[in-house]
Amino acid sequence: MKLKTQDSTGSSIYISLKKILLITIILASVFVQQSIAQDTTSQSQFSQLLRSYYDIKDALVSGNAGSASSNAEQFVKTANGISYRNFVEGNRDALLKDAGKISDTKDLTHQREHFANLSANMFALAKSVKLTSEPVYQVYCPMKKAVWLSKESAIKNPYFGSAMLTCGSIKDTLK
Repeated sequence: MKLKTQDSTGSSIYISLKKILLITIILASVFVQQSIAQDTTSQSQFSQLLRSYYDIKDALVSGNAGSASSNAEQFVKTANGISYRNFVEGNRDALLKDAGKISDTKDLTHQREHFANLSANMFALAKSVKLTSEPVYQVYCPMKKAVWLSKESAIKNPYFGSAMLTCGSIKDTLK
């Protein structure tokens, strides 16, 4: 079936419905591909953010304040590279504040205090956005009354390090 229309000079133009349908399908597929590419990019950025978080945690477990500080600085850089639109409102700012406080000091006790808030905010993010295809364990420390995230089910407490390395229990698992 063909549609008859006129151009600006008044000449008749015939447009095939098949051509209109084909153009519509092509445009739709371009928009879908762009959306998928953006989702893949943000997924990769969130996976990097989670890796940076784990690096902070591991540094606190080993009692290395210098490494915790530099890893928190990397966390801030990664978070700043992710669009605000990909976060739940206010979550990005809270993460940046917490990680910034960890990166600004070499005092292990102070870093561990701020890690509790960072962990709570990371868990909120992990519940709203799929950070990784791997399980994310939420571990609870009854002595600190705080949580942290782990990629493994083995307990390695970042709040007390070697003093109470295995203190804690898994409270939730995100898959």
